[in-house]
Amino acid sequence: MALGSAVAACGGSGEDSSPSPTSTSGGTPTQGGTLRVGVVGGSTKETLDGQVGTTEPEIACYFQLYDALMGFDQDYQLVNLIAEEVTPNADASKWTVRVRQDAVFHDGRSVSADDVIFSYKRIIDPKAPKAGAATLSDLPASGIRKVDARTVEFNLSSPNAVFSEAIADYLNTILPVGYDPSKPIGTGPFKLTDFRPGEQITFARNPDYFGQVPAVDDLIIIEFADAAARVNALLGDTVDAISQVPSAQVGVIDGSGTAKVLDAQTGAWQPITMRIDQKPFDDVRVRQAFRLMADREAMIAQAYAGFGAVANDMYAPFDPGYPKDLPQRAQDLEQAKSLLKQAGYDGNLVVTLTTSDDIGSGAVAAAQVFAEQAKGAGVNVKVDKVGSGVFYGDNYLKWTFAQDFWYTRNYLLQTGRGSQPTAPWNETHWKNDQWLALVKEATRTADDTKRNDLVAQAMQIEYEQGGYLIWSFNDQIDAYSTKLGGVIPDKFGAPLSSWHLNRFYFV
Repeated sequence: MALGSAVAACGGSGEDSSPSPTSTSGGTPTQGGTLRVGVVGGSTKETLDGQVGTTEPEIACYFQLYDALMGFDQDYQLVNLIAEEVTPNADASKWTVRVRQDAVFHDGRSVSADDVIFSYKRIIDPKAPKAGAATLSDLPASGIRKVDARTVEFNLSSPNAVFSEAIADYLNTILPVGYDPSKPIGTGPFKLTDFRPGEQITFARNPDYFGQVPAVDDLIIIEFADAAARVNALLGDTVDAISQVPSAQVGVIDGSGTAKVLDAQTGAWQPITMRIDQKPFDDVRVRQAFRLMADREAMIAQAYAGFGAVANDMYAPFDPGYPKDLPQRAQDLEQAKSLLKQAGYDGNLVVTLTTSDDIGSGAVAAAQVFAEQAKGAGVNVKVDKVGSGVFYGDNYLKWTFAQDFWYTRNYLLQTGRGSQPTAPWNETHWKNDQWLALVKEATRTADDTKRNDLVAQAMQIEYEQGGYLIWSFNDQIDAYSTKLGGVIPDKFGAPLSSWHLNRFYFV
């Protein structure tokens, strides 16, 4: 995100209560009712800590309970949330944030500068850093300064032209001073009333929300371990909306007369991940070979029923530095065989690809399609589908060859999440000094053109040497009852309008 865009966001409104953009389901809103939403099952280890978590139910809950200083709208443009103004200095080494006056926590306390300082010191606490700490590595605790009751200065150790994106990350939420994760309180559109990990979470409408106040009285998020069970629950009127519709069920839902499919075209991605520090993927020739095994169009057609766009082993397609001129990688089985033979594998390579329904709709099917394609290069890919709650359990980030899911982000912010050595979810164990130097230089470069050029250079290194096979930017396919309105496609890539369930209403 260009520094100029961040400046333009200064004083911009957040999620106000004005009418929603055109939705895929309209009708006159009615007040009241209980919204029931079916999601991919998590586990009994789930947490509602506002700055921790990875499972779909946890992330869904964050958007109901909490807000960050900034966020992204349905077109993936920065907007202010708890922040009223966000202002960088000339070289982006100091950012000043002013809190909006009408932001209040669920217990009635107004959000203050003290709460912002508490929240950010909690995120970057060296003894217990939270998920957002990696994107705030240039923010020392001593650099967070209270200006007045509603204003905070972030004095960075080095310039960061995309600091606005870091404070817009959904996990960098603002929590009240003295926050107790066992009694989660935030500023979000819903208040927690009951939490049963692995089963369901219940919320009540927050009438004091500064943004779009929910029309429904209550919200219940219900967890389903099985995709078919989610679809049946929607068609049987047990729930009003579901996430992650299997592509094979799209026609069934469309033809039901009682439900609709929500197709959101996004920059989200479900990569195949290769750990570069473990055999056979510690050899770059093997990683290159595996990227050449994929028939991307066929994978999209068979795993996503066509709901996706071909990707080129680079994430962040909306980033202005994305190098669109790099050749689109296509299946080349002969070249893949040649690279494998150079690496010492001549029709004798066997690998296990770990997958799960927890990753998202189409993930298991994609693994199976790729396994079939790999046979053409003489590689035996054994697909290991693990059960609900296992993939993101104790072995997460340890799988040698697996899959994952990521929502839309611009490049530099995403590297802090999943590619830098200090990233909390560096699933490929990627480490490259030349690449890291480019990323750091880009981060502190305020000039848009120069930064975009550095980003393009860094992306090319990952394209050539990285541990990701990124074959598609998948559409987010969800479904909802015809009784619902306010359902808007969102480019971020999270399910059901990126979990902005406060927009939904009964008609």
